[in-house]
Amino acid sequence: MNGTVSNFHYGAVTPVTAYLMACLGSALGLRCTTRSLRRARPGRRAGWLLLGAVSLGCGIWTMHFIAMIGFGVAETPVDYDPERTMLSLAIAIVVVAVGVFLVGYRGAAPGNLAVAGVFTGLGVAAMHYVGMAALEMRGAVHYRTTEVVLSVVISVVAATAALWAAVSVRGAWPAFGASLVMAMAVTGMHYTGMAAVTVRLHEVSPTAQSSVGLMSFLLVMLAGPLVALLVAGVIVMFDPDVVLGDGPWNTPGTPASTPRHALARSPHTGGVSPQTGTRSPT
Repeated sequence: MNGTVSNFHYGAVTPVTAYLMACLGSALGLRCTTRSLRRARPGRRAGWLLLGAVSLGCGIWTMHFIAMIGFGVAETPVDYDPERTMLSLAIAIVVVAVGVFLVGYRGAAPGNLAVAGVFTGLGVAAMHYVGMAALEMRGAVHYRTTEVVLSVVISVVAATAALWAAVSVRGAWPAFGASLVMAMAVTGMHYTGMAAVTVRLHEVSPTAQSSVGLMSFLLVMLAGPLVALLVAGVIVMFDPDVVLGDGPWNTPGTPASTPRHALARSPHTGGVSPQTGTRSPT
């Protein structure tokens, strides 16, 4: 006997919230990766890439499990295995980090972008299905092949587009638009994969699903990634480009010790040269 599967137990609340979290992760990932390409010091470049990978990976994983709050089977309670749930989070962060570091250090040449996109896309799909393997219920989850293949294709295309955007998109509004599209693709991948799900029941529970315990577990699991996204948001918000705006004090080759007021009056602006102290010609 097949169970009655629902992905929208709470209506539009879970898909909309999941999409917004994917937007946040995508936006932070784009911002951090863009900053890594404009930093003069290699040490900071690696740090920004790592922060971008953690932001994007946590955003994708958070989207998945917020969406899963709306998942239920009418005839059986649903629970999760904590170890497999945490494994899915680790997979999301690691595969995104590999892709981000590949394009961050080797660029978006077609061959490199294809390798990074395929690896990351397959990894994100693996995160989804490992997360699904964490489901515990009085039944077995089965998948229709067509939807599974389509979800993997969407994941690879979305990952490739995200990595390309991370090293190619410039400006606040283009980056914002790219994050919306990326989040739509990632959320679409999730719900395409969920459309493949059928549950073959072993037995029918005489009691209704208790959603309170399940939601408490998922909220505890979500706490860590949400804190990571909050920390990343604070770091990006207080980044000099955000506080001061783009300017010569953020360009590669500028000494970190050079005061902002001296750079603002550099020869590029017709002001006083910080090297000579003389006014340059206008």
